[in-house]
Amino acid sequence: MLDTKNISPQQLAGYTALLISLPVAGLVFFIEPVWWISIVSFIVVLTGSYLLILYTLQRFIYRKIKLIYKFIYQTKASKREEFYYKNILPPKSIEEVSQDVEQWAEQQKKEIEVLKANEAYRKEFLQNLSHELKTPIFAIQGYVETLLGGAMENHELETKFLHNTSKNVSRLVNLLNDLDEITKLESGEQVLNKVNFILQELIKEVFDSLTVLAAKKGIKLSIKKGCETPLTVYADKEKIRQVLINLTDNAIKYGKNNGNVIVSAYITDEKHVLIEISDDGIGIAEEHIPRISERFYRTDAARSRKEGGSGLGLAICKHIIEAHGKSMHMRSKLNVGTTFGFILQSRNE
Repeated sequence: MLDTKNISPQQLAGYTALLISLPVAGLVFFIEPVWWISIVSFIVVLTGSYLLILYTLQRFIYRKIKLIYKFIYQTKASKREEFYYKNILPPKSIEEVSQDVEQWAEQQKKEIEVLKANEAYRKEFLQNLSHELKTPIFAIQGYVETLLGGAMENHELETKFLHNTSKNVSRLVNLLNDLDEITKLESGEQVLNKVNFILQELIKEVFDSLTVLAAKKGIKLSIKKGCETPLTVYADKEKIRQVLINLTDNAIKYGKNNGNVIVSAYITDEKHVLIEISDDGIGIAEEHIPRISERFYRTDAARSRKEGGSGLGLAICKHIIEAHGKSMHMRSKLNVGTTFGFILQSRNE
C-alpha cells in the first residue's frame, strides 16, 4: 500500500504520470487497436507527464521551502546563494525539511522557556533588590525625621539614632559595593592578579579576622587534621581571601552554637587543589540548593536578613571562582551541616 505520509516529489510525479498515461494509452488502443502505437503513446505520455509534474512540483516545493527557511533563519539570500541552493546544493527532501522545522520549533520552544525563566528571575531580582534597598533607606528616613521632629533635644536619643543611621548607611554602602563587585566580575572587567601563595597561611589570616564573630557563638575555627601541610596555589590571593571570608562568615552565621567550622584542603592531582569549608549548623533544604548562589536568594528571608549581609556573598564567591575557570559546589543536609567547595590551580612554576 502506498505510504502517502513520506512520499517524495519523484514518487508523487511517477504515480501521477502513471495514472495519466494508462488511460491515455488505453484510449489510443481503443481508437487504433495497434499495440506498438499504444506502447509508444504510453511511454511518451508517461515521460512527458513525469517530467512536467516533477518540474512543477520541485519548483513549487523549492519556493515554499525557501520561504520556510527565510522564516526560520530570517535571512535574505543573495543571487549567488539562490543559484547555489537551486542548482548545486542537493535539494532537501520533504522529510529533511520537516526535521529542520521540528528542530527549529524545539529550539524556539527552549528559547521561549529560557526567556520566561529569565523574565521571572529578573522580576524576582528587582523585587529583592528593591526590598534590600528600601529596608535601610526607610530606617534612615525614620531616624532623620524623628531627629528633625525634636529628638535632637534628647542627647542620649540623638546619639542612638545617629549611630543606627550610620549602621544603615554602612549597610547601603556594602550593598552597593557588592553589586559593583559582582557586575565587574560578570562583565569580565575585574582583572585577576594571580600569584603563588600558601593556602594554609591565607586560611589562618581569614580565621584571625573572624575570631570575634566566631567567639560570640562559641564556634571553633580550624583546619582539618591531615590538611595542615602547606599547599601552594596559583590564584588571585585577595579574591580568594574574599571567597574564604564570605564562606567562613556564612558558616559561622548559620552554624550551631559551640559548633565547628572546618576548612580542608586536598591535592586532587598534580595541577589542582580542592578546598572545602564545612559547618555543623542548620543545613539547607534540598529544594534550595540549586538556587543558593543566586543574587539575593535566601532560604529563610526573615532569619537571613536578621543575620545581616547583602545577600550577594555566595553569588560573589561563585563568580570569583568562575573567573578562575573553575566552579563552586556544595552539599548540605538539614540539621547536619553544609559544605562549600571549589578547586584552584596548584603552584605555577
